[in-house]
Amino acid sequence: MKKIFLCSLIVLSCQLSFSQDMTKFKLYKPEEKAEQEIAKVVKQAKAEGKHVFIQVGGNWCIWCARFNDFVITDKSIDSLLQANYIVYHLNYSKENHNAFLLAKYGYPQRFGFPVFLVLDGNGNLIHTQNSGYLEEGKSYSKEKVIGFFNDWTPRALDPKQYTEQ
Repeated sequence: MKKIFLCSLIVLSCQLSFSQDMTKFKLYKPEEKAEQEIAKVVKQAKAEGKHVFIQVGGNWCIWCARFNDFVITDKSIDSLLQANYIVYHLNYSKENHNAFLLAKYGYPQRFGFPVFLVLDGNGNLIHTQNSGYLEEGKSYSKEKVIGFFNDWTPRALDPKQYTEQ
């Protein structure tokens, strides 16, 4: 009986140490005026020659928390993101669906959450990414995430990269 109890205790503690603490996850701001905030990050992106990366989701979303943690804890991914994008987290929750913006961006919520939007320096939507394609097990694939970010950088979309010499 002691062995069963001890094994159960070990399994439970491992699960707790690897699970996301959603009570502390407060990345999204339901009260924020998202349209104004996006206008600010678009202006900043244009000035810095970057694109805007919008992660749509909510503080209730375990996969949103996993993606954020995945990106910020891997220094190679985080530096790739910081070098090429201005990041904004667009809230979708019972408090605020941001329905107007989601309609403006072609209803990306159809892919589930999180869903990623890439805007150019003028605020034009240039890509919508279903995050499910970047998943691997209970996390994300480093190779796929890096590929996604590299495919939508300003440099990748610069026609000069594709002219014949």
